[in-house]
Amino acid sequence: MINPRPWFLTAVCLAHCVAAEPASSGAEALQEVVVSASLRDSVAESMPASVTVLGAAELGDPGVGHLEDVLPQIADLNWAAGTNRPRYLQLRGIGELEQYQGAPNPSVGFLIDGMDFSGIGGIATLLDIGQVEVLRGPQGTILGANALAGLVNIASRAPGDESELSLGAELADYATRSMSLVAGGPLGGQAAWRFAAQKTRSDGFRHNSFLGRDDTNGIDESTARLRWRWQDREERWRVDLAAMAVDANDGYDAFAFDNSRITESDKPGRDAQRSLGASARIHYRVSDGIELESLTSVADSRIDYSFDGDWSFDPAYDFFEAFARRRRNYSQDLRVLAGQWTAGLYLARLEESTRQLDLFNGDVFRALSSEYAANNTALYAERTVSFARRWFVTAGARLERRQVNYGDTDGTVLRPGETMWGGNLALGYHADERSLLYLTVARGYKAGGFNIGPLVPAQLRRFDAEYLHSIELGWKGSWPTQRLQAELALFAMQRRDEQVPSSFQVTPGDPLSFIFVTRNAASGRNNGAELSVRFAAGESLGLAASAAWLDATYRGFQLADRNLDGRRQAHAPRYQVALNADFHGPRGFTAALGVAAVDGFYFDTSHDEQAPSRVVVNASIGFRNERWSTSLWSRNLLDRVYAMRGFYFGNEPPDFAPQRYVQQADPRQIGISFSYVVK
Repeated sequence: MINPRPWFLTAVCLAHCVAAEPASSGAEALQEVVVSASLRDSVAESMPASVTVLGAAELGDPGVGHLEDVLPQIADLNWAAGTNRPRYLQLRGIGELEQYQGAPNPSVGFLIDGMDFSGIGGIATLLDIGQVEVLRGPQGTILGANALAGLVNIASRAPGDESELSLGAELADYATRSMSLVAGGPLGGQAAWRFAAQKTRSDGFRHNSFLGRDDTNGIDESTARLRWRWQDREERWRVDLAAMAVDANDGYDAFAFDNSRITESDKPGRDAQRSLGASARIHYRVSDGIELESLTSVADSRIDYSFDGDWSFDPAYDFFEAFARRRRNYSQDLRVLAGQWTAGLYLARLEESTRQLDLFNGDVFRALSSEYAANNTALYAERTVSFARRWFVTAGARLERRQVNYGDTDGTVLRPGETMWGGNLALGYHADERSLLYLTVARGYKAGGFNIGPLVPAQLRRFDAEYLHSIELGWKGSWPTQRLQAELALFAMQRRDEQVPSSFQVTPGDPLSFIFVTRNAASGRNNGAELSVRFAAGESLGLAASAAWLDATYRGFQLADRNLDGRRQAHAPRYQVALNADFHGPRGFTAALGVAAVDGFYFDTSHDEQAPSRVVVNASIGFRNERWSTSLWSRNLLDRVYAMRGFYFGNEPPDFAPQRYVQQADPRQIGISFSYVVK
């Protein structure tokens, strides 16, 4: 049913027949990493915050094609399934688990080349991506209301000064295949360009036994990126333009009554997203010490999400739910950089149109159309002051006003508005040029919102804004001669009026009364520690390790007849550990091994079902020279079975007794990758 295809064995044999000249390739010495997600480009080692940056080397590993493939390498970052690709992220245990109705209200900011895709990150393909930056903790000064828990920033590769053209291909079992092209170079004068395109398909690792198909959960993704930069000869003006188009026409058929990867749906769903976006970053140096910067972005996304709600072909119980959304994001950020001062004005508008259609036994059970618009205006400033040679203080603040307009065909009209503020205060000490000890206090915020639908009880219609207060003690150090970098962060975060998503059946035994709502808990506590180490062992071997411990619990929270005071928050595993090794030997031989361990965690607030702990291994071997490279790789090498999302409710007739249902992770996959540099 879902066995490796015969052509795959041919591809494996072909890998050993690719001619390649010997080449010496060793691990490079660890270098400074510049983070672009901050208010001004900053070296990661000098930032008084917990930051993880994955570069082109990690993102270009064999078998890595989407953000979900590298998430296990990032400490304290988790995600909730319920979709084909990761869309809902959690940092330090904070983040959404789904969005069915109501306002888009993400806790984790998500940017691609300056374009805001917070809460809809399923299009995070990694074609020609140069860097993934993860800033943990509240980013109240940088991004405001969309970054209560932190920020994930994806930056594509910038154009270079030399012409290049490369081709890539990938074959794997489960009908997986991919082809890509990257081209770019100078345009004459002071300009350069870069273009990348890719097409990826896979059957989605599921078999639908009723329809006799292997592609009902399939992946069909097309990506195109374009970058253009220009700088005048006097280096006063710098312009960087980016554009992207991603068409993720993916299926969604992931749940089965027996919690296996064999489904019985007669009407498989979709998890499709088509996004177009563009951004412009214009930098002007007024004089020595004074610079102006403009960041403009626009993104337009059409999202189709649907599923077979009964998971079966039973004609007596046939339920199908579909959501069609169109989201538009516009933003304009104007900044002044004067010495150690940064100040700016931020304007943004988000528009979302939603069409919901629920069908029960062929008839319309619920049809709802809604229009949502939010205008955000923010003023922010940050300053760094150095004193006593080795000490510095950084202080920042952001004042933000959000005005919302919502209306739907049920007659609901809402126009809430909120004024919120956040900021950060950091004290840093450089023991020497390569080490930093810091203490950071920060305040983050997230706007309130509302739950909609005729089944939502009146007392749950609205929920308040959430505020997060954080204190973080950290240390960073690097030793270039020993090729070693290390980072340690200890944090304690207090959540006030914590927004808690939950789900329940309004009428026991009636699966059509299953609803999702968000409500406020009295408070929450998220404490923990994060450690990362990178080591270049000689010229051939690179090692990286990360570990996180998290104690995330509810405080003073009563949910119906359940007292959740002291219980762990949903999707907040106690520990995460990742170990990665990359070897580049003589004569072009390469090998990589990655091991990720994640503790079990609660699926939701509404019940006490948990995901099991897991250990997942990825590996690859290959050869490369200056032009050719080929690798044989495997993801989930040990074929571990584990759940990524879980519910507890009744969905099986005739009694509809509550049971545990989970979405299983993908099984072991084996593939081969090729690349060829034309010039």
